[in-house]
Amino acid sequence: MIRTRALGTQALLAAAFAAFLSAGAASAEDHGPLPHREKWTFSGMFGTFDQAQLQRGFQVYREVCSNCHSLNYIRFRNLEEEGGPDFSAAQVKALAAEYKVKDGPNDSGDMFERPGRPADKFPAPFPNEQAAAAANGGKAPPDLSLMAKARTFARGGLWFIIDWLPFIGYTEQGPDYLHALLNGYKEEVPKGVTVPEGGHYNEFYPGHVIAMPKPLSDGQVTYAKGADGKPVVPETVDQYSRDVTAFLMWTAEPHLVARKSLGLRALLFLIVLSGLLYYVKKKVWSDVGGETHGLQPELHKTS
Repeated sequence: MIRTRALGTQALLAAAFAAFLSAGAASAEDHGPLPHREKWTFSGMFGTFDQAQLQRGFQVYREVCSNCHSLNYIRFRNLEEEGGPDFSAAQVKALAAEYKVKDGPNDSGDMFERPGRPADKFPAPFPNEQAAAAANGGKAPPDLSLMAKARTFARGGLWFIIDWLPFIGYTEQGPDYLHALLNGYKEEVPKGVTVPEGGHYNEFYPGHVIAMPKPLSDGQVTYAKGADGKPVVPETVDQYSRDVTAFLMWTAEPHLVARKSLGLRALLFLIVLSGLLYYVKKKVWSDVGGETHGLQPELHKTS
């Protein structure tokens, strides 16, 4: 009987493992290769943003992405907040003044343009969604403020259980997907894939046909030079995509560093509190236990 139950348990585990593998294979077959798990400074319980990388990512967004994509949930003043790109107040004020912002109405009832202020949000590249769609083949480019949280991918099987485990959890699917997408454009289209006019092949995009042309190319953005006159980091598509992805992760969760810091303090507090409660419990109930033990013989004798 015991042997039969053991064999049944083994068969159940084998079936579950097979389902796990088949689900992962089905996910890869439907959506192409899964994005590679990248190393990010903001991953894990103790992760923080690299301020230099956020500044480079903002430069990539400003020079490339902002031509089509808006950033509606970020204001200029957010760039100087703690845990972000760490621009100074003077830098933010000068940066905002480079933009023209529509305001009004004035005393005459007319709208007018003025230099931007730190409290303004980043001006959108198009006046409305209809104009954005008309300028981009009928489909408006999405806002990038929350893109690092909105886009993700399924690893298939039971990986979601492992991903939620403390200390080894995996919550960077969004950034990994964006990085892979920006590097996933291929000139050669595999056999069996038809790319319509105006479309582009991308091995990581669901369906593999994306309307957005390849946005990045090597040497497109000029980074600051080091003391030796060379760029601090490579001016390549891979590096551009890493930097702008980190920046978009910050726009999606600008208080990530503060949240993790608060969570660690709360965790330490709970650990200390648990230790104190255990000590108090042992101290109080040890006396009560001794008295009860001393009464047992009397109760036995009376009975």
